[in-house]
Amino acid sequence: MTRAAAIAARELASYFRQPAGWIIIALYLFLAGLIFSTVILIPGRVASLRAFFELSGWLLLPVAPAISMRLIAEELRTGTIESLVTTPITSLGLVLGKYAAACLFLLAMLLPTLAYPAVLWAFSDPKPDPGPVMAGYLCLFLLGMLYLAIGTLASTLTNNGTLAFLITLFAILALMFAGIASVYVPDAFAPFFHAIWITPRITDFARGVIDTSHVAVFILTSAWLLCLAAAAMEVRRWR
Repeated sequence: MTRAAAIAARELASYFRQPAGWIIIALYLFLAGLIFSTVILIPGRVASLRAFFELSGWLLLPVAPAISMRLIAEELRTGTIESLVTTPITSLGLVLGKYAAACLFLLAMLLPTLAYPAVLWAFSDPKPDPGPVMAGYLCLFLLGMLYLAIGTLASTLTNNGTLAFLITLFAILALMFAGIASVYVPDAFAPFFHAIWITPRITDFARGVIDTSHVAVFILTSAWLLCLAAAAMEVRRWR
């Protein structure tokens, strides 16, 4: 785990050394600020961040693939993956190190948005309920973890960062529209599509409902995707 932590620290530092990392943060904060200023910060409206959290799936859509697309793909493209796979670290440790760096960068990106509930508590009357705010931020992080796990897997499958970005983007869109797609598939497959549909889960969190089944789905799905990514890296190691 020490080697995985070293990889995570190196990867996290690389986000802030390159302009791309700051551009990703700026893009997310621009989109989030746009929602806050035009949808939430309206005189006479009840002080609530529900709309912000309900749209969190869309707000993270362009930025999460951008965070994860270079995790492994860049190493494959430049050939530096050879030095990583020959070090005494397991494929799972390598994947977890890279993924941990992406999650920490996600947290750094979300931290400035804490100004939004602070503004509402400072200037609104009555004050917003802290329960839905905490549930919403939990949703943001769990959703980001899922998106980044998808991106990590995509990044292990190709050495093309752009292709990894597109794979992640369309996979996320598939999860967001799975419920709509269930109408057009045979009835036997409809329960599966409803199970992977993340939009109702996001809505529940935005309402302040912390359903343990939703939490389990996000965490277990992320873990399963990371295991697949580790398996893909192990195949590359043995080639």
